[in-house]
Amino acid sequence: MSRIGKLPIDVPSGVTITVGADEITVVGPKGQLVVPHLSDVTVAIEDNQAKVTRKDDERIARAQHGLQRALLNNAVQGVTVGFEKTLQVNGVGFRVEGGGQEVTMALGFSHPVKYKAPEGIQLEVNKMEITVKGIDKQAVGQTAAEIRALKKPEPYKGKGIKYADEVILRKAGKAGK
Repeated sequence: MSRIGKLPIDVPSGVTITVGADEITVVGPKGQLVVPHLSDVTVAIEDNQAKVTRKDDERIARAQHGLQRALLNNAVQGVTVGFEKTLQVNGVGFRVEGGGQEVTMALGFSHPVKYKAPEGIQLEVNKMEITVKGIDKQAVGQTAAEIRALKKPEPYKGKGIKYADEVILRKAGKAGK
């Protein structure tokens, strides 16, 4: 039995879950998300809890059991609380400006780098920090990864864009004579 799949999902007040044949719709105070309904599992809502059960013990059903529960839980958490990731920009002469849907960054290139966020993602700039916010966990993580990829942190001086909780292993420079 899947350790994650067997856990019930608490559905807070103000959140409605509609189970269809191909998709599950989760509507809450922050918005609406659609989760695919996987073929070998069933979702039942009872007593303000959603329970995911698998139809049989086949390999694909066991794999989809935990996945369906995780996707549904992330959707419920997204429409109630939301998700956010914080990125830090480190480097002499590096700057970050903007907010909302677009940020402009000076990252040591000969030109400013502009990044436009996809629909449903908000970018907040506070000095040298960029906060990516949204209700879709996958979209928030993908946007943060794309911004980080513009200038990955380097191991010698630590310059670049890194996650706030990321630890950059530093290397020693040249040894000299």
